[in-house]
Amino acid sequence: MPVPARRASPRLVALIVASGLFMEQLDGTVLATALPDMAASLGADVLHMSTALTAYLLSLAVFIPVSGQVADRFGSRRVFCGAIILFIAGSALCAQAWSLESLVVARIIQGIGGALMVPVGRLVMLRSVTKRELVDDTAWMLVPGMAGPVLGPPIGGWITTNLSWRWIFYVNIPVGLIGLLAVLRYIAEVREPAPPFDWRGIVLSGTALCLLMLGLETGSRGQLSAGWAGLVLGGGVLAGALYLLHARITTIRPVLDPALMRVRTFAVSVVSGTLFRVGFGSLPFLLPMLMQIGFGVSAERSGFITFAAAGGAVLMKATAAPFLRRLGFRRTFLWVGLLSGLLLAACGLIRPDWPAPVIYALLLVCGFVSSLQFTGYNTIAYADLTPAQMSGGASFYATFQQFALTLGIAVAAAALSALTALRHQPLPDFTDFTLVFALMGSFAALSAPLAARLPHDAGADVSGQRG
Repeated sequence: MPVPARRASPRLVALIVASGLFMEQLDGTVLATALPDMAASLGADVLHMSTALTAYLLSLAVFIPVSGQVADRFGSRRVFCGAIILFIAGSALCAQAWSLESLVVARIIQGIGGALMVPVGRLVMLRSVTKRELVDDTAWMLVPGMAGPVLGPPIGGWITTNLSWRWIFYVNIPVGLIGLLAVLRYIAEVREPAPPFDWRGIVLSGTALCLLMLGLETGSRGQLSAGWAGLVLGGGVLAGALYLLHARITTIRPVLDPALMRVRTFAVSVVSGTLFRVGFGSLPFLLPMLMQIGFGVSAERSGFITFAAAGGAVLMKATAAPFLRRLGFRRTFLWVGLLSGLLLAACGLIRPDWPAPVIYALLLVCGFVSSLQFTGYNTIAYADLTPAQMSGGASFYATFQQFALTLGIAVAAAALSALTALRHQPLPDFTDFTLVFALMGSFAALSAPLAARLPHDAGADVSGQRG
């Protein structure tokens, strides 16, 4: 592939990468409202349709860890292009599926593309911008990605109602093609010296992540009994322990390198950011349920209400840099983290008699502060990594990011199920939602004290922090 003659603007690079992130995040949530129609069309049991969701997540679990080594070996631009092509091909096959089995195979192909597309896309951006440009460009990249989970359910509902569920997948094709052409035109090829593939590490890490995510997904949805879910999760923990032994003893360059956690800014971003993502990762799941079950509105209507959270994320992109320049990463993570936890808990107090402007304002502020935190975590994670560590850092970070979001939905779903079971009721009521939102808000708030491990001036060369 020819290398572009001129360097694209940092904002354009961020938006190109964001197109891939948007497709991947949207596709992870858009199917939920379409599953009944898809089951009828494919002649499958609706209870078995969740395997299409699970297959996608398991593909992500297996292939995200290997993305950094693949990018180093074949070049980040080439792999990013290949990931987009795979995602487009998987989308086209999903749209043409004739049975549940064919849909699952197509979703696996889609998942492989998505697993490579997101971390390698982030790597493309990291290698295309300077550290001083990183905050602004990360904000531009994350806004479409944050909008995806919020827009997924209403878009899925509207398309299924007014067109056909197959169009859920067709819409990825033009977006993907535009992104592919933009990558070929504007993104330069960059690669690092590539070590041998860590095949044993790939197998162990993939097994650990697959079993952990499978146990969380199926256990929280009630598809496995508590005993079987515990057994699957135990297998994942065992495989993870074996991987850590392998990474520390038997290989120089593991596929997921624990040595990266010695970099303080990266470690705090992973640990504190994981807790924050567990909390706010539940928001796209809990809000539509609250609106549809508690308020009795349609999926399409609930989507328009919850869209306010995405609006807050859009407003954030213009103010992230001034916030971080004024407060620095440490104070932002501390105070905004605590505020975010309180705001998330407050969402559980929403009732049908609340004035609409108050609901919209609360969700707008929630979207703003969560997007600010995500931008901060996604930026400082790479502030002190060397160029040789960037590819490994991108795949490591994306792995924990995906796991945290899955864990957030699983914890929220399990908590709602437990509360309804205790009351011997088929559906959760407002009290249940209040308690679960408070639980998830506590995860977000707990991320704040961990950020105290950062020095006062951590990431100052990235944020431009004053004083």
